[in-house]
Amino acid sequence: MTLRIGIIGTGAIGTDHARRINRVLSGAEVTAVTDVNRDSAEACGGRGPGAQILGSAEEVIAASDAVLVCSWGTAHETQVLAAIAAGKPCFCEKPLATEAYGARRIVEAEEAMGRRLVQVGFMRRYDRGYVALKETVRTRLGPPLMIHAAHRNPSVPGRYRTPMAIHDTLIHEIDVLRWLLDDEYVSAQVIFPRATRHTHAGLRDPQIVLLETAKGVRIDVEIFVNCRYGYDIQCEVVGEEGTARLPEPTAIPTRLGAVFGQPILMDWKDRFIDSYDVELQDFLKAAAQGTAAGPSAWDGYAAAITADVCVQAQERPGAILPVTLPARPALYA
Repeated sequence: MTLRIGIIGTGAIGTDHARRINRVLSGAEVTAVTDVNRDSAEACGGRGPGAQILGSAEEVIAASDAVLVCSWGTAHETQVLAAIAAGKPCFCEKPLATEAYGARRIVEAEEAMGRRLVQVGFMRRYDRGYVALKETVRTRLGPPLMIHAAHRNPSVPGRYRTPMAIHDTLIHEIDVLRWLLDDEYVSAQVIFPRATRHTHAGLRDPQIVLLETAKGVRIDVEIFVNCRYGYDIQCEVVGEEGTARLPEPTAIPTRLGAVFGQPILMDWKDRFIDSYDVELQDFLKAAAQGTAAGPSAWDGYAAAITADVCVQAQERPGAILPVTLPARPALYA
């Protein structure tokens, strides 16, 4: 059986997912797309010649076996809830919802359905480097004590504001470090170093987020979204017996013009391109069974709670604020 996939939102990531489903992965084809900008849907080259362009998310959900929600973050909650109500497996790009209470409604709807239907697009869990790092932490380092991490972008558009450093950028570290440690956050703090001259009045950049987990692990994450030199993701875990670092992306070192060097990626899509393939294949495999795998709606909710606290901490630099998660429902055990 070939799954009929509907895509809601045909911007950069939606278009790229359409391409990989139709041209790279197996078991599915894109049969319906929609976007608030119809020109964008019509320009979605990866959708394939047989895909319908429909007028609403509801029409796409009705016409598909499973759906990908790749629209603006503010629309995710409504669209994911509609997919759950229709009993359709749903892959949702982050954020699951723009506020924690919206993510909670999704968790409650899925609980009421009695089975998992939602996978959240936290692709770093599928990155070979992070997978290898998790195995090293689990088997060789002893109990983790600290994590030092960084998330750097060469630049961001003018509409990017200070809270987006949490909801759009740090959200990936919030999820993947929680997964890496198999632990939960209990507090968050934000401090602001000297600002770069490449930022603007609406964006405090860089910033450092300090997190503490229930097991006492201390985490510092540098967020620097105007670093200029490239897209750079770093992570070092310090354990009782040693340390381990996330490997650099594969690149060819050169000796040219009296310089020994190695290129640095500039685009996040290139850094995690293989991870997107693996995560979507995982989704398609589960969707064929009428369910979902990978990062769950509960993971999206836990990330949203933590992100909301981090944004509050931005408004009170230096203050340590508690992160409180409710009990995990049995569905997500």
